[in-house]
Amino acid sequence: MNIKASWLADDENFMKEAIREAEKALEMKEVPIGAVIVKDGEIIARGHNLREHDQQAAAHAELIAIQEACRKLGSWRLDECTLYVTLEPCPMCAGAIVQSRLKRVVFAASDPKAGCCGSIMNLLDEPRFNHRVPLTSGVLENECAGLLKDFFKQLREKNKKLSDN
Repeated sequence: MNIKASWLADDENFMKEAIREAEKALEMKEVPIGAVIVKDGEIIARGHNLREHDQQAAAHAELIAIQEACRKLGSWRLDECTLYVTLEPCPMCAGAIVQSRLKRVVFAASDPKAGCCGSIMNLLDEPRFNHRVPLTSGVLENECAGLLKDFFKQLREKNKKLSDN
């Protein structure tokens, strides 16, 4: 296996772990987004959406994972770490990614409404910031997009039933 194929296999394996986190959010009736942070080939932090559960606007999977990784490493600098997340980060999360100096970001599904890693803009490659973050997108995109589409379809059906009553 060449180096690129090995890297892709690692990306897929770690994205599967992020999907497991997204499934935890789904079980809690949260938008199914999950994240893991990897350092030296090991997962050091995990997170999944908890906005509804915690009633906190900032309880995004990425932020939860970043906070856990900082606690674990005893540093706000995550410059040797890679973030894997099932949906393209929003502006708030993209800002936290830049501020925490993550080495790399890998995401699955694009977010044309709020994504700030290429869809609306790319804050990770903004030349006016003092740190740029390399990015890989589309890893297990169909699986992650499917989770989100199913979630929102069920939510719309539930809301329609409630409004019909």
